[in-house]
Amino acid sequence: MVIDKEIFKLDYTEKLQTMFAEDAMDASMIHKYFALGALIKDYCSKPWIETNKEYSKNNVKQVYYFSMEFLVGKLLNSNLVNLGIKSVCSEALLELGISLKDLEEIELDAGLGNGGLGRLAACFLDSMASTNIPGHGCGIRYKYGLFKQKIENGYQVEVPDNWLKGGDVWEIRKENKSVEVRFGGEVYFSEEYGKMKVVHENYSSVKAVPYDTPIKGYKNNMVNTLRLWSAETMEEDFDFSSFSKGDYAQAGEDKYSVEAISQILYPDDSYEKGRLLRLKQEYFFVSAGIQSILRSYKKTQKPLEDFHKYVAIQINDTHPAVAVAELMRILIDEEGLSWDMAFMITTNTMAYTNHTIMAEALEKWPVEMFQKLLPRIYMIIEEINKRFCNEVYHRYNGDWNKVNKMSIIYDRYIRMAYLAIVGSHSVNGVAKLHTELLKHQELADFYEFFKDKFNNKTNGITHRRWLLNSNEKLAKLITETIGDKWIKAPDELVKLMDYAKDSTFQEKTQNIKINNKINFSNYLLTSSGISVDPNSIFDVHVKRMHSYKRQLLNVFNIMHLYNQLRENPNLDIVPRTFIFGAKASPSYYIAKQTIKLINTLATKINNDPIVRDKIKIVFLHNYGVSLAEKIIPCADVSQQISTASKEASGTGNMKFMMNGAITIATLDGANVEIFDAVGKENIILFGLTAQEVIEHYKNKDYNAFDVYSNDKRLSTIVNQMIDGFLETDKMEFKSIYDSLLVQNDEYFVLKDFDSYVKAQCEIDMLYRQKSKWQEMSIVNIAKSGMFSSDNTIKQYAKEIWGVQGVNIKL
Repeated sequence: MVIDKEIFKLDYTEKLQTMFAEDAMDASMIHKYFALGALIKDYCSKPWIETNKEYSKNNVKQVYYFSMEFLVGKLLNSNLVNLGIKSVCSEALLELGISLKDLEEIELDAGLGNGGLGRLAACFLDSMASTNIPGHGCGIRYKYGLFKQKIENGYQVEVPDNWLKGGDVWEIRKENKSVEVRFGGEVYFSEEYGKMKVVHENYSSVKAVPYDTPIKGYKNNMVNTLRLWSAETMEEDFDFSSFSKGDYAQAGEDKYSVEAISQILYPDDSYEKGRLLRLKQEYFFVSAGIQSILRSYKKTQKPLEDFHKYVAIQINDTHPAVAVAELMRILIDEEGLSWDMAFMITTNTMAYTNHTIMAEALEKWPVEMFQKLLPRIYMIIEEINKRFCNEVYHRYNGDWNKVNKMSIIYDRYIRMAYLAIVGSHSVNGVAKLHTELLKHQELADFYEFFKDKFNNKTNGITHRRWLLNSNEKLAKLITETIGDKWIKAPDELVKLMDYAKDSTFQEKTQNIKINNKINFSNYLLTSSGISVDPNSIFDVHVKRMHSYKRQLLNVFNIMHLYNQLRENPNLDIVPRTFIFGAKASPSYYIAKQTIKLINTLATKINNDPIVRDKIKIVFLHNYGVSLAEKIIPCADVSQQISTASKEASGTGNMKFMMNGAITIATLDGANVEIFDAVGKENIILFGLTAQEVIEHYKNKDYNAFDVYSNDKRLSTIVNQMIDGFLETDKMEFKSIYDSLLVQNDEYFVLKDFDSYVKAQCEIDMLYRQKSKWQEMSIVNIAKSGMFSSDNTIKQYAKEIWGVQGVNIKL
């Protein structure tokens, strides 16, 4: 897009006047931000229209990425960069007396996700648009997102994240594209003109209203769409009579019940009402999305039998797995296709990405709940299951044990991952190790049955946001050194290998890292009053709080180091700042207690004059995309220490690597592929392997108490949680203590402790060797291009979706 500074100033001034009747001198900062966002959206509008015209006119096959989460973060900066006008915008605003950075700070992170699942979906959307792949997102427009995290007295406190309170400048409400989603009621069959017809009566209707956000590709003309659905009452459902009589509670009851569907991400499923709401959410956006896709497809006048030739739907984890049954319902009940034809279309349209091998994350729904809420969908799943079980029965010569193991419905539960596998043509894991575990451990029966369906697509990250945008000085140095082709072709980063031992380049990258650390230290001091030493090692552990991610193992090493320093204050260590950031699910007690433990330990260590110059702990509250963009460029050490075999892939590991952090890791998820890329001398490994963990589970031969008893360091640390050492109630951390010794340390924290401590000592030793450390850092940056989501998306497009790139001409 060619826009010079003077045109931009005129456009922006006019936008301020038309939106707020103000000029740049008098407008508030919030109005200046909304005017800028609206102008940028205007610049996206023409290519957005042309993109959709091109798709329609040339019968382009399109991808629809169904996901419960889209953690897009802030869009102003990325849109300016992708339009190619950031410098023009910055200079033009400066001449109007406005700082672009100040306006960027006003934008709130969209409350549309929680962790890696949602951030992956956002990276994929960016990469689809930037690599000319016709692909869109489909999800829910959460009013409050997950939650905003506050820390009070060391505890996580959840408060609403009202990110939409001022409106979202990027979205466009498409009232005319609303659809009806039905819940409950009764379903029966009646004969009409000699054919059986499905009748659905006494159901409750919800109006699904789409809000569209443009997803602009990097310096091309493609603009795809993120469509998010908001739940509203049907107009006729408002109880006017009750309201006019003053019974406002009765009049508003249905309204609040319906709107709850799109209020928050992941309602607390430890209660039945929370589980029911989550199931409603999943069906709501899936049904709305598929109805919308089919409506658009039918306008093309192409036969329904060819639907799968023009539409690909990717099911991101099990949350949207009900899409299989919903597409079947519409094709059979509304379009009159036969079962066999509908199933052929459905399986060739759907593809499923599995993100976990952990049982609690593979969704199951009680038959009674599902059947009551979605009666027709349950009937279809029941029929899919009956036919599939019949196939299994005959394939394995009447082996009922095999049938039960593979049945979609078993023990009065519906296993959604199994539905997704049976109803899709592709099932992919998200890292090589993860896919192998799926094929030969968790889903071995299905792999044996559907060998051709299974494949691997290692996750990726968009290098434009996580390097070009987040670490501008490093990106500029890279461009000055190897040219700018890496921005569109990230594999070009490997050319930096020629400079890994170059002392001048090493010094430049080191200076950039130090400058980033100084900037972050200043941010911390200003935002939270915490003072940290930018010359210390920034050892960073930021991700979702979960026991398998083993923040506790990190804490135990810190406690061990603290104990050493208390015994010997002159201990020779490189000063270390341990930085944590994580949200815990509101109902996950152990995770929330781990946050309390980190903050309790931080209070004790940070206020101890003996050690505070050598170690410090920082817990970043309300960790999210924007905070990640600040901390990742200044990290020296990246903590990727999950129990081997538990992390499907990880993407934080890739972001840190791309910014030159050294990874301390187990051989889990994509850490295995990072290790393969950089070599053993450029990553710090420790701990059990995945196979060793699996063998311990299988043989039941691990005894945590023995490990605890035989390691004085460990017994001291574990006891310190309950003996008053932390200056809290002795019972405060009893649940964590019990999880280790009574429940036998499910995630092998104690088992891996010794190996982890040695790995941390190795980091201390290596960091003292400045040239060696910088060489390791540069090698990591150079080898990170392979983990760009651009590469991942190209693999999906070619090997799963069968879609071609499209060049949009204005």
